[in-house]
Amino acid sequence: RSSAASDVYKRQNQDTQGQEWQRCMITLAETKNYLRVDHTEDDKLILSLIDTAKRLVQDVGRIDEAALAVNEETTRQAMLYTVSYLYENRNGADYHKLTLTLRALLFAQREGVI
Repeated sequence: RSSAASDVYKRQNQDTQGQEWQRCMITLAETKNYLRVDHTEDDKLILSLIDTAKRLVQDVGRIDEAALAVNEETTRQAMLYTVSYLYENRNGADYHKLTLTLRALLFAQREGVI
């Protein structure tokens, strides 16, 4: 887990490479603000949850990296919701409920409407 969180952190802090990825990706600071977390103890956990959220959004939305950027606002909101849900329910998350919510949020992308 720590290596995955470290990889996410490294990718978020690149200056020139991966700017498209960064643009459509939520940052640690943005996520902590969304969660209203002002301490650093959970940074590794939150970074791991950001990576998990990105993968879930891609899987549930049936979208790739390019589609993340095209539908940036929707996918960012879906990712923030996912991180928030997993963070708040880390001891007993209902993944079926989370998946259904993500399907509703990402319906247009899933069905190719957008």
